[in-house]
Amino acid sequence: MKEKVAVSKRLGENIAQMEEFFHECDDIKKKELMLGRQMDVACYLTFIEVSVDMGTSALSEVLKYLKGLGKEEIYQALEQNALGISDATYFDTIEDAVDGLLTGEVILFVDGFDRAVKIPDDGYPNMGITEADSEKVIRGSNEGFCDSVKQNAALIRKRIRSPKVKVKQKKCGMRSNTNVYLVFMEDLVYPGLVREIGHRLEGFEIDGVLDSGVIEQLTEEKWYSPFPQFQTTERPDRAAMAVLEGRVVVLSDNSPVGLILPTDYNSFIKTSDDYYNRWEIASFGRLLRYVASFFAMTLPGFYLAVTNFHTQILPTMLLLSFADARSGVPFPAVVEVILMELSFELLREAGVRLPGAMGNTIGIVGGLIIGQAAVEANLVSPIVVIVISFTALCSFAIPNEEFATAFRLLKFFFIGMCAWLGYFGMLLGLLFVLIHLAHLKSFGIPYLMPFVGADLTDYEDERDFLWRWPIRKLTKRPIYARREERVKLKLK
Repeated sequence: MKEKVAVSKRLGENIAQMEEFFHECDDIKKKELMLGRQMDVACYLTFIEVSVDMGTSALSEVLKYLKGLGKEEIYQALEQNALGISDATYFDTIEDAVDGLLTGEVILFVDGFDRAVKIPDDGYPNMGITEADSEKVIRGSNEGFCDSVKQNAALIRKRIRSPKVKVKQKKCGMRSNTNVYLVFMEDLVYPGLVREIGHRLEGFEIDGVLDSGVIEQLTEEKWYSPFPQFQTTERPDRAAMAVLEGRVVVLSDNSPVGLILPTDYNSFIKTSDDYYNRWEIASFGRLLRYVASFFAMTLPGFYLAVTNFHTQILPTMLLLSFADARSGVPFPAVVEVILMELSFELLREAGVRLPGAMGNTIGIVGGLIIGQAAVEANLVSPIVVIVISFTALCSFAIPNEEFATAFRLLKFFFIGMCAWLGYFGMLLGLLFVLIHLAHLKSFGIPYLMPFVGADLTDYEDERDFLWRWPIRKLTKRPIYARREERVKLKLK
C-alpha cells in the first residue's frame, strides 16, 4: 500500500501534491490568497464548485477573521483551533485532505502550518427531504429519506433524542469512497451484531457503492434466495422503530433507501401505521396482508390445478360456467395463464419506467384494454383475467416492494408445478418454500420468527404477530433487543 504524504509547512509543496490529484479537474476550484493585516501569509483554498457559497458560507467568515489577525496570531489561532467553527477538522496527510475535499467541504492550506484545515459548508446538492413513495400510510409522518446520509441520520435522531443512539461511519467502494452509517441504540443492540455487520462490510472490495442495494446484495448470507434478508425502508419513523427494537439501520450516501437488520417474515408484513391506529383495524389489515402474500404466490397455480386435475372439488354450476367461458379459446389453460401473467408484468414494468401520470395511465388503461381485447378475441377466458387481476392486487397489498418481488417470482414456480402435478404439485411447492424459509436466517434470527422460536421470548413476540394486541399489552421488545432490556412499556 502506498505510504501517505504528510502535509508540509511549505505551501508550494502542498499545492504541487494537490495538483497531482486534481489536474484536469475543472470543477475543482483552486484559489491562492494572502491573509493577515499585512497581507503577509499565503494560503491555498480548494473546493468543489457547486458545494460552496463564497458569499454567505462559514468560509467567508473564517477568511474575514484571519485577515484581521497578525502573522503570529494566525498561526496561534490555527494551532488552538480558534477559528470559531465547531466542525473544523485538521488533516495531517495530503490523502486525508483529498478525502475531505471529496466530501464536499473546503480545504485550506496555510504557508508555515503543517496541517490542512477542512471548513464545513453546504456540501453536495441533493433533492432534500421528500415524501416516501413506496411506503404509503394513512396515519403518521409523511417525511421520507433523501440522498444525503447525514440528513437521513439526523431524521432518525429527530425522532429518538437520546445520546444512546450511536452512528458509526464506514467507507465502502475503493473509488467511490461512499459514506455508510450504522445507526443503532447502544444499550439495546447486541454488540456482536454491530461487529458482524462491520465484518461483512469489510468482506468485499468493489469500485463503487452507488446505492444501498449494492451493500445488500454483497452482504446477504443466502444470496441465492428470492426472499430479502434485509428490510428496506424509505421512512425515518420506520427506521426509528427498528432502532428502538434493538436493530441496526444501515444508511448509504446517495441513497434514499435504508436497510434494517436483522429481519424476519413478519417484519415485512408490518407497516408504520399498524402502531398508530387502533389494534382492531391494525390486526384486520395485517391479516389481509398475510392472506394476500399467500395468494400472490399460489392463486394462478391453484386455478390450474383445479381446472386441469381436480374439477370434482368445484360445484357443477361453477364448473359449467368455467367450461362455457373457455369455449373457443385455442390455448391450454397453462398457456392462457402464462400469457396474461407476462402481459401484466410487462404493464407493471412499463408503468414504472414511463414518467409520472403517463406511467399510471399505462398501468390502468393498458390492463383494461389488453384484458378486454384478449377476451373478445377468444385468446383467454374471462375467469383467467379475473384470477390474474386478483393476483396482481394481492402483490400490491404487500407493504415492502422488495419482499413482494419474491412472491412475483415464486408465482411462476407454482404455475409450473401445478400445471405438471396439479394439487400435489402445489403442496410440493409449498413444502419447498417452507423448508427454504425454515433454513433462512437474517444475522442469526430465524426468518420465520415468531412462527418458530417463539419460546425464546416466552411467547411475547406472538402478541405482535398475525394480529396486533392492544398497545398497552405490548410491553416487551422483540427478540432483536438484549434480553435484559426487553421491557419497553410500564403502566403507572
